[in-house]
Amino acid sequence: MCGRAKLPQDVSEIKLDLAIDWDDTGDYRPRWNAAPTSQLPVVVSRDGRRILTLMRWGLVPPWAKTVAIGRSTFNARAEDVRMRPAFRGAWTAGRRCLVIADAYYEWRAADKQPFAVALANRGPMTFAGLWDSWCDPTTKGGKPLKSFAILTTSANEKLMPLHDRMPVLLAPEHWPAWLGETITSEPDLSAMLRPYPGAAMSAWAVDRRVGNVRNDDPDLLAPLSEPIA
Repeated sequence: MCGRAKLPQDVSEIKLDLAIDWDDTGDYRPRWNAAPTSQLPVVVSRDGRRILTLMRWGLVPPWAKTVAIGRSTFNARAEDVRMRPAFRGAWTAGRRCLVIADAYYEWRAADKQPFAVALANRGPMTFAGLWDSWCDPTTKGGKPLKSFAILTTSANEKLMPLHDRMPVLLAPEHWPAWLGETITSEPDLSAMLRPYPGAAMSAWAVDRRVGNVRNDDPDLLAPLSEPIA
């Protein structure tokens, strides 16, 4: 699962690392406790150009009557994403994206203790995502809503003590294929949706205040104890 995220304080490094051609993040601001329905930085590729933009977390498919469905479609299981009605259209159409965060939070099942999860080098995390566009059927001429879901897979050995699922993280060598910049078969795309190496990640206990979305400050990321591994 992935239901809370820490967003970068500055997107300048992201723009360099991902060779962004166009920045459309406008009113972007850092977040320490972003939740579904929040706007997160997302990378898409259009006509060979990489675009950094903001999209709503929680995929709203074109056929939805309201945006309410997005509260339950913020994650998509990699194993059945092609079959789920909410995600099938985006997968078939190749509407894939990279979702950017510095860390995410996970609650240990045994005692509901929250942990922050990040890369061991504390670099930006690039999650595999699907996005879609929705127009309010009750409003004519309104601006389409762009929204996304983060794909999840089985947890690696390091994170298994917290939860049996984790977001799909994509290494730089997979970015072009996932963004549709190179021709890639469906089996090869599916092969990317695997657990990220545990040795390249770290996790540490954080304050339970992260459970309240109204708390959104740097102290949420402060460690309470040693990393779990």
